[in-house]
Amino acid sequence: MSESIPRFCVIIPAYREEKHIGAVVREVLEYAEDVVVVDDGSPDDTAQEAERAGARVLAHVRNQGKGAALRTGFRHAAESGCELAITMDADGQHAPSDIPAFLAAYARTRCPVIVGNRMGDTRTMPWLRRKTNRFMSGLLSRTMGQYVPDTQCGFRLYHRDVFPLLVREGSSRYDAESEVLLRISLEGRRIGAVAIQTIYGAERSKINPFADTLRFFRMLRRFRNIRRQWEKKQ
Repeated sequence: MSESIPRFCVIIPAYREEKHIGAVVREVLEYAEDVVVVDDGSPDDTAQEAERAGARVLAHVRNQGKGAALRTGFRHAAESGCELAITMDADGQHAPSDIPAFLAAYARTRCPVIVGNRMGDTRTMPWLRRKTNRFMSGLLSRTMGQYVPDTQCGFRLYHRDVFPLLVREGSSRYDAESEVLLRISLEGRRIGAVAIQTIYGAERSKINPFADTLRFFRMLRRFRNIRRQWEKKQ
């Protein structure tokens, strides 16, 4: 990697991804030297395939959820002295070739958080996912007071300044990624966006539409209570 690029790692939370994780890791290694797969208690060979492909593997003994896996990865990034951490999914729906776009966006804007934006080209995105993403992104953007076009995208870049907010205990499931954006916005931090590829295959999403939507709205209600308390103290 070029010496001008800040030290960074790529964090990949994974659960039951033995079919995809090896190929994902090998491609990410073309763009990053430090690839960390957090195996979230998978009962299959996810950890072995990731390690065989060249990743550093951090393993949970039992499944704790994507939010918990991300916190494990962020702790590694902080302890390893990384200036930046990039998160991406393990199922092949994020293109590692977009990693340089995140680094270029950070160099240009210095935003401490940059979220991938798939909404510029949604032709391959399932109809329900497209509608859900737009609805939730609009709702979260209004709550945060700044526009983030694809708040549901897990392909992101974070600067070390926000690591303390990322390792703080909170939601452990898929709503965790929305919660951290709310926390970051409450601290007055800018959240940027960068256009990325939209990739959808035949894989079934691990998101439970009913349960995870309920968690999302419960998390949003908790945050609004926290924000009211914070505003009273100002």
